[in-house]
Amino acid sequence: MRLSESVVVGSPPRVVWSYLADLDGYERFMTGITRWDSEGEATTGLGARRRMLIKVGSAEVGGLIEMVEWDEPNDLAWSSVTGIDQRGRFRLRPVGNSSTRVELRYQYGVAGGGLTGWLSERISARALSTQLRTSLGELKRLVESERGKRAAAAVEAERAGA
Repeated sequence: MRLSESVVVGSPPRVVWSYLADLDGYERFMTGITRWDSEGEATTGLGARRRMLIKVGSAEVGGLIEMVEWDEPNDLAWSSVTGIDQRGRFRLRPVGNSSTRVELRYQYGVAGGGLTGWLSERISARALSTQLRTSLGELKRLVESERGKRAAAAVEAERAGA
């Protein structure tokens, strides 16, 4: 099952990226995550691993994921190592001079296939789609808060001085 949601955030891509690159901060905006623990030595960047569980209905599903793409400030992607088959991606694209379109893509598969797997995917898709949309709304709120505005000003000042 493939899901995709997007939102426009009123900050430049580098500011939004600073929130996404802080893997320890995902629980502040990712709705439904019940476990998000660092695994291994790398805590951020390419190769960083997280033990992730997400609540879908009454179940918690997930497993170990690894960051497989880290293209600052444009794309961040992960893939499952163990647990349910899943892939996720944040895509950041500039909109004008000071905003960013953030797209969150999520793909997953239920083991076993067949009618039961197909039905499980369809039932969970609605809940997961809502969680993705809510997560992006929370990210937008967080980035556009006063703290986010200060961070945006700092990034712009750094760019102007470089």
